[in-house]
Amino acid sequence: MKHIFQIAAVFLLLMGCGDKNSEASATEEQAEESGIVVTQDQFDTNDLMISAMEKRTFPKMVETSGMIDVPPENRASVTAFMGGFVKQTSLLIGDQVKKGQLLVVLENQEFVQMQQDYLEVFNQLDYLKAEFERNQTLFDEKIASQKNFLQAKSNYETAKARYQGLREQLQMLNISPSKVEQGNISSQAAIYAPIAGSITKMNVAKGSYVSPATEILEIIDNDHVHLELTVFEKDILKVKKGQKIQFRIPEASEEVFNAEVHLVGTSIDDAKRTIKVHGHLEHEEGNFLPGMFVDAMIMTDTTKTWSLPEEAVIESEGNFYVLKLIEQKDGGYTFERVAVKQGGTFDGYTEIISTGLNETDQFLTKGVFDLIGG
Repeated sequence: MKHIFQIAAVFLLLMGCGDKNSEASATEEQAEESGIVVTQDQFDTNDLMISAMEKRTFPKMVETSGMIDVPPENRASVTAFMGGFVKQTSLLIGDQVKKGQLLVVLENQEFVQMQQDYLEVFNQLDYLKAEFERNQTLFDEKIASQKNFLQAKSNYETAKARYQGLREQLQMLNISPSKVEQGNISSQAAIYAPIAGSITKMNVAKGSYVSPATEILEIIDNDHVHLELTVFEKDILKVKKGQKIQFRIPEASEEVFNAEVHLVGTSIDDAKRTIKVHGHLEHEEGNFLPGMFVDAMIMTDTTKTWSLPEEAVIESEGNFYVLKLIEQKDGGYTFERVAVKQGGTFDGYTEIISTGLNETDQFLTKGVFDLIGG
């Protein structure tokens, strides 16, 4: 009899637990079905906002990367026509120079020999010319032999060619032939800036020797910088001249800058299967420096689709959700969490791809994260 009472007690206890579990499950289901409820006070205090989806234009993008560069005419590598020792230079990296400004003075005894040779042939030229003209006259009058005439002509033409060659070499060394003709001979030659810009490389110091193959310094003019982008083969046919480019300099800031495709390369790099795309910046007054790495997006096409503000879409455990308004009454709002497929994002808005939503639906567009988290 005692055992019967014990069994009955255990049965009643289990029945009681079952009722409690059923009540808890029912409460959870009711809470889930009722959605997320927000009172009017909560709505106003947290500056929540509700709006419908709107159709916006989204660009189709080609992701690429590259660097800031300058045109070839804005970059100058300064070398010496002839070797020599650096006699004078006062420039440092970062210095601004003007076109024609003195950069370096070189010294070499070969400069002296070249000027002596020039002066010598210059002084002989008048005599050889007169001798040639005299022999030509005599030859025309049948007085002088053809041999003497041809010898005089050869001497004069050879001297004239040597004179012109030495004159060009002196001018390449920035030594004035006119001053040499007046007897002013110097062991020094000056090198001047071929373009205006800033010094980006300085490879010599006073007293060092430079050969004709040595790069003395580099000048870059930053007045016109551009983008040099690398596009992969799979995206080449999408890229056309005139398309818009958005780019960032990830190592410097998150600011987005605008540019435009100016030229598309016509040959593919066999090793990397890429092509070069040249872009012109919309505004060049930024502190852009050649060599800066950029991440860029080229807008190849556009599509118009339904969208919501970016903050209206929350990612949770790999899925994307929005809060859809299902009821508004008695000073309160009830929202339902709806899973959606997110498309592209542009200008603060996100594409919404879902067959279960329509243009009349209202969504919480501000404060979503505070309600469902991420």
